[in-house]
Amino acid sequence: MLESVTTLPFNRHVGIQKSSTGEGLLELPAGEQFLNHIGTVHAGAQLALAEACSGEFLLTVLASESGIVPVVRRVEAKFKKPASGRVTAKVNSSLTSIAESIAELAKNGRCLLTICVDVYDEQGQHSLASSFEWFIAKTVGK
Repeated sequence: MLESVTTLPFNRHVGIQKSSTGEGLLELPAGEQFLNHIGTVHAGAQLALAEACSGEFLLTVLASESGIVPVVRRVEAKFKKPASGRVTAKVNSSLTSIAESIAELAKNGRCLLTICVDVYDEQGQHSLASSFEWFIAKTVGK
């Protein structure tokens, strides 16, 4: 299984990295390349970070599973405030619902798992609330 989503070509290209401050799971450093037309962190950059964070968390909770394929099925996002500087992503999901999904995966060979991710900027402003629904299936013969 993949060690970290930060090694994926797209995430490396974008600049997603593990959190340097320990305040979250992943981050995008401050940089002009992430800005939009009004000088704040672009919505696409924040969504890419949030999706990567949900995937990184998924790697953690499914570390003991083998022969599985997770793919994003649905995304919901609400932009709350403009973000500036370094942005950090944090998982905000119920461990009970995650355990139920993993039990369903073991029983049926597939499941849906929703992971909620919040993004905060350098000043601590909550800029994005999002949820990523993953479809997870065991590969044939596993």
